[in-house]
Amino acid sequence: MIVDARVRLPQALRPPLDAGSAELLADYGAVFDSDVGRDGDALLRELDEAGVDHAIVHAEYESGDHADALNEAVAALVAAHPQRLSGFGTVTLAPLRPGRTLAQLRRVERYGLKGVNVQPAFFDLAIDDRRLYPLYAAAEESGLVVGLHTGVNYSRRHAIRGERPELLDQVACDFPGLTLVACHAGWPWATEMAAVARRHPTVLLDFGGIAPKYLGQPGSGWDVLMRYVAKLLSRQAMFATDWPVFPHARALAEWRALGLEEDVLAAVLGGNAARLLGLATSGDDDAVGAGAAAGGTAAATEGTR
Repeated sequence: MIVDARVRLPQALRPPLDAGSAELLADYGAVFDSDVGRDGDALLRELDEAGVDHAIVHAEYESGDHADALNEAVAALVAAHPQRLSGFGTVTLAPLRPGRTLAQLRRVERYGLKGVNVQPAFFDLAIDDRRLYPLYAAAEESGLVVGLHTGVNYSRRHAIRGERPELLDQVACDFPGLTLVACHAGWPWATEMAAVARRHPTVLLDFGGIAPKYLGQPGSGWDVLMRYVAKLLSRQAMFATDWPVFPHARALAEWRALGLEEDVLAAVLGGNAARLLGLATSGDDDAVGAGAAAGGTAAATEGTR
């Protein structure tokens, strides 16, 4: 099974762009050659053409968009294609109001979405900002996954220092029952990301928005993390495209060219995300926390800390 752990809600299904959203898309358009206007049919067509079985659609709250409308759009798209799509909702971060956050989380859960995606740096918040802790606590209690933007972003209006993996480490320490996804896998702090994921089997990595060919290039900054992915973190890494940032066919071809062992590649391309979502796979449907812990314990016998 191939699962894309991160695709964007198609722009055609998002609320109308405000000025901040338009500026953000312009920033990203200067870096990536992607068609942000694609719709749900285009997404499903590309999944079919590339042989991708399932994808997680993320409602990305980036510049004061209407979080409730984003969640409703994700829920409607997933409900229309439940065999192909799962969803992550979001919450309003500007301003943060604990009561509203909890109400939005309850609606996300009611919609049947699997988690929430938040990008604190776009609102001048660090990952470990205590104002986010009510969100983390409620998600931990309800069993929702939390996806957090880590590493570089390409908005020139928001600093990246609040997205370092070491800050995610603090959240994982304070909420040991919360499954966290480090979206974009923390580059340029990839070695730091390896240490955090090694410490916490509840921390998963998605590689969305990254050209996989660079993961295997010496000097790219990915070297140490990818050595861990090949062994000790093989059950915590997930294929993702951040569609439409990267086309599926290209991303899959580049992952397959990295030279990973067959079982590791199968886990990265779909097994780990399928386990996170509770999707039926060939004899491997354990819960992600327990599965990651077991994988880490077994792997520890093969390598050093």
